[in-house]
Amino acid sequence: MREYRIAGKEPLWLLIEKEIQKYTDGDFSEVNNLETSQKIAEELDKTGYNVSKDGGNWLQLKVAVKERKRVGRPFMQDFNQAVSALSLGDMKDSRATAVKIIADLGKDWPSFLATEHRADVDEIVGNKKIELMIARAKELPGEQGIRYLISESFEPQFIMETLGVSEEEYKKVKSKVDAELAEKTRVQKLFAAVEDASEEDKIKHLLNKNAAEALIAEIGGIKQSAIDAVKKAMEEELAEKKRKEEELAAERAAEAAGPALEDIDADEMLEYIEGIREILGFSDVEKDIRTMCEQSSIPKALVDIAISDPDKLDELEKEAGG
Repeated sequence: MREYRIAGKEPLWLLIEKEIQKYTDGDFSEVNNLETSQKIAEELDKTGYNVSKDGGNWLQLKVAVKERKRVGRPFMQDFNQAVSALSLGDMKDSRATAVKIIADLGKDWPSFLATEHRADVDEIVGNKKIELMIARAKELPGEQGIRYLISESFEPQFIMETLGVSEEEYKKVKSKVDAELAEKTRVQKLFAAVEDASEEDKIKHLLNKNAAEALIAEIGGIKQSAIDAVKKAMEEELAEKKRKEEELAAERAAEAAGPALEDIDADEMLEYIEGIREILGFSDVEKDIRTMCEQSSIPKALVDIAISDPDKLDELEKEAGG
């Protein structure tokens, strides 16, 4: 029975090409071609594939040898060069990359265009992508390598073994990443809630909800200059609001304090002093005195004198005609 693939082994076509590359141009001359092919078949028989006694597999070997002789160089030379030249930027879609490699190499190697090669090349390209991602992760400083492999959905054990980090270190970084993803989801929901609002109102809404400026820019596609402009306007609004609140508080404090000494007429002065003397008869504790005076609407100016210099009340009483 013909076997093109055996579980756990490389596909037959790839093993054929790897064996062929071990031989020189002279080995494929008219004189040596058959002998070389037989040697290759014997080596392939050892891998578990029946090549020397299977007509179909022997034909596949003969076609590969014929193309090697026609092109004048091993297929693996071109294939390895094509794979080695790949960068991560080339492999956003590994399947499309595999198809392109097959199409490009198929110009010189027509048998390589066979559809059964696509899955194998796709796997090889996928492995190359993993290799490049690992290399990139190892080049990144600090925890960035761990973050990168987490973002590419590598398994925790693989990340720890590949980068040589402890489980504790991995979990620490993973916790940060999870928190950042949760915050990103929260900000996305905040944007969805104001989907129909103006850009300015969206920015205000997000800032008021403590969204990071970087996420506002990233998720909302908003320029930093627009965020800065809204922040400045909000700061001015807050400053004006604070000024008005302070102004109102001062007015209320002045109102609560009552009139200044010079604005109190004689009769009111005598009445206030009489009230203070009654309060002083109940308590000599400043907090209690001030509370009771406030409840009796006695001006703060007189209360301060009663606390700091009670003897001056006699003088004020005399001046008021008491």
